[in-house]
Amino acid sequence: MLFTSACSGGADSGGGAAGGAAGKNGGKTGTEASKAVVNVKPDDGSKEVATSGVLKISSTGGKLTAVTVADTKGNAVEGKTAADGASWEPSRNLAAATEYKVHVVAKDEAGRESAKDTTFTTLTPTNTFVGHYTPEDGETVGVGMPVSINFTRGITNTEAVEKAITVTAEPNVPVEGHWFGNDRLDFRPEKYWAAGTKVTVKIALDGVEGRPGVYGKQTRTVHFTIGRSQVSTVDASAHTMEVVRDNQVLRNLPITAGAPSTTTYNGQMVISEKYKVTRMNGATVGFGGEYDISDVPHAMRLSNSGTFVHGNYWASGSTFGSENVSHGCVGLKDARGAGDDDQPAAWFFNESIIGDVVVVKNSKDKQIAPDNGLNGWNMDWSEWIK
Repeated sequence: MLFTSACSGGADSGGGAAGGAAGKNGGKTGTEASKAVVNVKPDDGSKEVATSGVLKISSTGGKLTAVTVADTKGNAVEGKTAADGASWEPSRNLAAATEYKVHVVAKDEAGRESAKDTTFTTLTPTNTFVGHYTPEDGETVGVGMPVSINFTRGITNTEAVEKAITVTAEPNVPVEGHWFGNDRLDFRPEKYWAAGTKVTVKIALDGVEGRPGVYGKQTRTVHFTIGRSQVSTVDASAHTMEVVRDNQVLRNLPITAGAPSTTTYNGQMVISEKYKVTRMNGATVGFGGEYDISDVPHAMRLSNSGTFVHGNYWASGSTFGSENVSHGCVGLKDARGAGDDDQPAAWFFNESIIGDVVVVKNSKDKQIAPDNGLNGWNMDWSEWIK
């Protein structure tokens, strides 16, 4: 479609005025077509268009002055016009199985406009993936909580997938992502979050080709809040746990850590789950039939491999603060049935939230792996951002 000047008053019945104007302007009447030509790929009406690398908008003989690409609901595609005004490209991939309308205007050196309108529809993928994320929308979590996303398919195009996920904080702090294998992507700042921070996660995976022929089908915005700061330090050698909230010591609790043959990991661990009562079976974590306790009270998970801080009602009271007898967990004195809130384990359970940090030191074991639970804090920042 070509736009011409709105004025065409030179065509009067006498012809003299028109002839005079033409002579003064070297034959130009002001009604010539714009020299700017708009080019849009894919062609108008195209179907099964790839979600990235295909949409290209440009102008020859002029500069782009307006570009709008939007779906039928009016959701615009963000993009950027080149400095010379000759081309425009989207900032992200397009959504799959979506019809888009394109409107482009370009202007030549004389200020004359040219426009083009097209439509196209992106492909409908056969194979798709999504990301299961933590924390959930609206949660209040501890200062150690990373954003952790586990994908339903192994990702080979990690750069495109990571680009489609943004994590921002208020007050602002740099947040970076790190891949553990090809199916997990975690985000965190260099140090623990500040108490009260508001975090926003934007997941725009719809149409992202995560691996050849496999496309994301997820668009979601998640908000969560960092609560008060609570970091508890277990000294496995001294058999104690110091609970610190907002830089103030709340309590020092006697504990029992891993026995000499089943020591507790050292390192920074994040509480990822809480159970008032749960079953613990040694067979599920490589201990065979050494134990199977159906009613472990006040249990909070610290690792994927079975490390918990939990209540213990079966050991004698003198054990806590003096011996390490567990199979690798951190035990606190408790009552069977989790019904006594005066017990140390009950108090700690009630004072803790998902995302709180438990640091173990002075254990005769190695440091926990960063991907064993939500424990990326055990990786140096320089390594994290590689």
